[in-house]
Amino acid sequence: MNETLTQNGNSSSATESRPVYIIDGVRTPFIKARGKPGPFTPVDLAVQCGRSLLLRQPFRASDFDQVILGCVNVISKEMNPARIAALRLGMGTDMPAFTVQINCGSGMQSIDTAYKYIRSGESNLILAGGAEALSHAPLFFGQEAVAWFASLSRGALIDKIKKMFRFNPKYFKPEISLKHGLTDPIVDMNMGQTAEKLAYLFNITREQADQYAVSSHKRLHRAQQENFLANEVEPLFSRYGQLYENDDGVRPDSSLEKLAKLSPAFEPPYGKITAGNSSQITDGASWVILASEEAVKQHKLEPMAAIKDSEWFALDPSIMGLGPVLSSTAIMKRHNLSFDHIDLWEINEAFAAQVLACLKAWNDVEFCKNVLGLEQSMGEMDRDKLNVDGGAISMGHPVGTSGNRIVLHLMNAMHRLDKKQGIATECIGGGQAGAMLIERV
Repeated sequence: MNETLTQNGNSSSATESRPVYIIDGVRTPFIKARGKPGPFTPVDLAVQCGRSLLLRQPFRASDFDQVILGCVNVISKEMNPARIAALRLGMGTDMPAFTVQINCGSGMQSIDTAYKYIRSGESNLILAGGAEALSHAPLFFGQEAVAWFASLSRGALIDKIKKMFRFNPKYFKPEISLKHGLTDPIVDMNMGQTAEKLAYLFNITREQADQYAVSSHKRLHRAQQENFLANEVEPLFSRYGQLYENDDGVRPDSSLEKLAKLSPAFEPPYGKITAGNSSQITDGASWVILASEEAVKQHKLEPMAAIKDSEWFALDPSIMGLGPVLSSTAIMKRHNLSFDHIDLWEINEAFAAQVLACLKAWNDVEFCKNVLGLEQSMGEMDRDKLNVDGGAISMGHPVGTSGNRIVLHLMNAMHRLDKKQGIATECIGGGQAGAMLIERV
C-alpha cells in the first residue's frame, strides 16, 4: 500500500504572513442535470450568484483587486469565464480576472490563490469562486469523423466528391466529453472505478456505502426544512421565468431498500458503487470574498472566518479518493492538531465508499505509520462532525464549484453551531487533493 501511495505535498503554511479573512459568500442552488443543457451556462451561474453578494457589500464592485474563478468544463463561448463574469457583474473593464482549473479542487484553488495573494501583500480584496454547468458538457465527433471532415477541405473537386462517398454513418455517433473527462488517461480508470478500488482495499461493503448515501440525503433535507442554508443559497431565475430555490437532487425518501435495487454503475455485476451512492452531476456556482486586515479596516467589514492554512497533495490516480487523508493530515501535523481539535469537517462526497475509505485509513495503524508517518492511528472521526448538512451525494458535485462550496458551508456551519475550527477537503481526479483549515471569527 505504501508504495502505491507515493506522495508529494505543497504546503502553504504562513505563520509570519498577513492574516486573511473570509468576509462573506453565497452560492446558487445546485441543479441536477437531466440529460440536456440546463438553463444556465457557467458564466450565467457565476453572475446570478455574484450579483446578490456584491449588492449587499458596503464597498463598490470595482474596489476588488482581482477576480479568480474555478471552472473545469469551460464552454466555447465563454473562454476565461472569470473575466466575462467580472465584466457582466459591472466590476469595471480594468478588473483583472482569471480562471483556474484543477478538476474537483478548482473552486478551492480559487480561494487558495486569493489567500496567497493577500497573505503576501500583493492584494487586499479578492472575489474567489467556482462555476460549473456539467449539463453543458459538449458532445463531439471521434477522430475518424474529424479526419474525414478535414479531408474534404483538401484536393481537387473530383477528389472531394470521391471522399464524400467514403462517408460512414458511424461518424455521426457523438462521444460524450464528460465521460472522457471523468476517466483518468494515465491509469485508464474512470472515477467510479477508483472508488471501487478503495472499497476493495478498505473492505467497504455495499450496505455501508448505501447507508452513508441515505444519511447524506436525510441531512440535506433536514437543513432545507430547518432553513439552515437560508443565508448561503440565493435563488436562480431562468430567462423563461423559472425559479430555482433549493438543491433539487435531494431525495428525502431515500432508504437502504431503495438503494439496494440499483445496479453497480462501474463494475457490474459485483461492484459496490451505484448511481445512488455517488455524487450527482449538477450545475451550480459559489463565491466568497477574501480580505486583508487593511481592507477590513478600510471598508469597516466584519470577517466571518480566517484562513489559517492550506495544503495540496498528489498521489497515485487509481486511489485518488484517499487524497483528503494526506492533505488534511499534513495540516494537522503542522499545527499539532488531532480529531478532537477539529470541530467540523467538510469532505466532498465524490463517492460514499471514497469518504468511508478515508475514515478507515485514518483509523488504520499500519496506514498511519507507513503512509502518514504517524506513531499511531488518528483514531475514529466523530461522524456528527462530518458533512453535518449533507454533501455532494445529495446535492450534487458541479466539479469546478464544489471546493468553494465546502469552504463556504464550513464557515456558515461553524457560526450556526458555535464551533471554532474546521477543515474542508476534497479528492481530485488525476490523483490530487486539497485541504483548508479555517477558524471562525
